[in-house]
Amino acid sequence: MYRRYPLLNYGLVILLLLLAMVSLRIGPVSISVSDMINALVNSQETSQTLRHNLILIELRLPRLLLAMLVGASLGISGAALQGLLRNPLAEPGLIGVSSCAGLGAVICLYFGLSTLSMWLLPTMAMAGATLATLLLCWIGRHHAGSLTLILSGIALSSLAAALTSLALNLAPSPADVQDMVLWLLGSLNYRSFNDIQLCFPFVLTGLVLLMSCGAKLDALTLGEAEAQSLGVNLPKLQRQIIVGTALSVGACVAVTGTIGFVGLVVPHLLRRWVDYHPSRLLLSSALGGAALLLLADIALRLLSSTQEIMLGVVTALIGAPFFLILVLQQKWRLA
Repeated sequence: MYRRYPLLNYGLVILLLLLAMVSLRIGPVSISVSDMINALVNSQETSQTLRHNLILIELRLPRLLLAMLVGASLGISGAALQGLLRNPLAEPGLIGVSSCAGLGAVICLYFGLSTLSMWLLPTMAMAGATLATLLLCWIGRHHAGSLTLILSGIALSSLAAALTSLALNLAPSPADVQDMVLWLLGSLNYRSFNDIQLCFPFVLTGLVLLMSCGAKLDALTLGEAEAQSLGVNLPKLQRQIIVGTALSVGACVAVTGTIGFVGLVVPHLLRRWVDYHPSRLLLSSALGGAALLLLADIALRLLSSTQEIMLGVVTALIGAPFFLILVLQQKWRLA
């Protein structure tokens, strides 16, 4: 049983490397592995290698790295929230964290605050994610059941979507509407290393905070009283997961927009492979989330023709039926 955990992580790393190679190769201009290596090492040799180098560095490599970064953030955030709330249906997008982060980004765009400083956009997104997570933790502390938490998250997500739609309705120009729609659909298209530079410090800090919660989440599976008797400071644990989720999810939403269901699907698929240990699930969910989002991005690039499908649409098409199946399974267990 204990051998499955390292084997799972090794397998996910190999899968991630294979997907990364495919992601760098595909596109309007197909680049072979040998041409890829030559373009990265000897970029000034010929006009073709120079062209390949520009395609890889300016377009495909930032998209690849951002997909892995966002997928890892969503995967580990979903696993941490499920462990904290002890609810397998908790997920940043489903319970309103991503929607509120998107609302914060839209408010920043609507009032033109992003022109004052590039750091205001991720700050507003993280503030929205923090408020949503705080509200859900407050509901969870009052011994709310799974149904109450999910309904509260759906209500919060609907409120954020309504306020975002209001901002779209009142937007002063079509260009502003186009910028705001990004945060409703989610996309990795036309991203650069500047976007990675913008979100990476926040995401890295969030990932470190969430990864360090593993042992405390293991203790929490025994119950709050037992966890406290083992020395777990529950308020501190809640704050740590709230800050970690807000930093990682909020910063990713500020760059890519709202991408949902990754934090729901990945932990559920991997939980039995880590013997239901929340501490083991964190790293595996980060690797699995990166692989899933990269796979979805590759799929949409292969399926898109003249107009590219938005990534948030693809993950919703995958995650919504998956969520319905989980809800039905919960109902059958209670029946």
